[in-house]
Amino acid sequence: MKNFSFQNPTRIHFGQGMIARVAEEIPQDARILITYGGGSIKKNGTLQQVKEALKDHASITEFGGIEPNPSYETLMEAVQVAKQENIDFLLAVGGGSVIDGTKFIAAAIPFEGDPWTILSDNATVHKAIPAGNVLTLPATGSESNSGSVITRKATNDKLAFLSPEVYPRFTVPGACRTYAFEHKFQ
Repeated sequence: MKNFSFQNPTRIHFGQGMIARVAEEIPQDARILITYGGGSIKKNGTLQQVKEALKDHASITEFGGIEPNPSYETLMEAVQVAKQENIDFLLAVGGGSVIDGTKFIAAAIPFEGDPWTILSDNATVHKAIPAGNVLTLPATGSESNSGSVITRKATNDKLAFLSPEVYPRFTVPGACRTYAFEHKFQ
C-alpha cells in the first residue's frame, strides 16, 4: 500500500435525517439561493425537507431548471437572480450537474469581468459565494471537490474550471438513490 495524506475542506454529514443539519451550517441571517434541476426534488419531498430545515432563516429564493451538463446561459440567469436578491449563500439540491452549476454561480457572482473567462481563459477566481449541497445523486464526486464542468450552448463549448474558492462548505444526503438502496436492506 502506498502512503498518502488526504484533506478535504468539505464537511460531509452522512446518515438518515441529515437534511436538518443544513440549518446549522448556514447562518440564520443568510440570503439563500436554493438551486436545483428539473423538479424531482419537489416530487420526492427533498425540497420540502430543505425548506422545513431552513424555516427560521431570513430569506430563501429558489432557482430551478439547471439542466444535465449545466449551461452557461441558464447559470447566468441564476447569477442575475442572485445579484438582484443580494444572495450571500448558495444551496445546491441535486446531483453533480446542479452542484457543478452552483459552483460556477458562486464564482460568477462576485467575479469582476466576463464570467465566461473563468472557463475560456482559466481566469483566476479570487472569491466565491459560500455554498453547500443536499446531494440527491452521488456519481461524480462534485459534492466534495473544487471542480466544475459547464457547457455554453451558443458555441457548443464544454469547459471546466478548478478553484479552491468553490469547495462546498458541506454536503448532506437528500433522496440519494444509492443511499436509499443501501439502507433498504439494513
